[in-house]
Amino acid sequence: MSNKTNILLVEDDPNLGSLLQEYIIAKGFNCQLETDGDKGLKAFLKGSYDLCALDVMMPIKDGFTLAKEIRNTDKQIPIIFLTAKSLKEDKIEGFQSGADDYLTKPFSMEELLMRIKAILRRTQGNSSVNADIKNFKLGILNFDYDRRILKDNVDNEQKLTSKEADLLKLLCENKNDVLERSVALNKIWKDDSYFNARSMDVYITKLRKYLKADPKLEIVNMHGRGFKLLTS
Repeated sequence: MSNKTNILLVEDDPNLGSLLQEYIIAKGFNCQLETDGDKGLKAFLKGSYDLCALDVMMPIKDGFTLAKEIRNTDKQIPIIFLTAKSLKEDKIEGFQSGADDYLTKPFSMEELLMRIKAILRRTQGNSSVNADIKNFKLGILNFDYDRRILKDNVDNEQKLTSKEADLLKLLCENKNDVLERSVALNKIWKDDSYFNARSMDVYITKLRKYLKADPKLEIVNMHGRGFKLLTS
């Protein structure tokens, strides 16, 4: 297994994308190139990355949307936007979408490299903050992800299946926010087919039953989008 830093580059201009990918690799990083936002999301969910560099104006799924969906899965991963949109309003939207940095085209490859290194120094130097949380407090319930146990305040326990635990963990990580259906399906089932979507609905029903021990907890459907775990 390589110890190199893994970078996901999503850029719809094939010439620029290839040049950036070759330059990043030449500077000692691993770099996966995807050419639209949909492919970028699928690559992110199936891979393991330390930083994402995203074009904004892309077909199928734009960079702002892609960043928000990445943030639904990973709250901490650094994101740099690469874009020709230079208006203040565009930059504000970029940072609201979850960006750590915003680089306006045209830019030099050297500047991109410096910004990548600066962000990685800051984020990797504080790895304890980015540690993956495995225990969650949900009202009167405690969820131990590693043991796959949901326990109430009088020590009644519910043992979860691996997929139930994975799905509840994603909901906990996005509590009071929308967990997109496509994100959950690709993260847990690695595929967003109709069959898997129906299977996920069954697991959501089971989780709702388990959470009834605390009437303040609720998993609500967000029509056309996904689910939201409400904790208050």
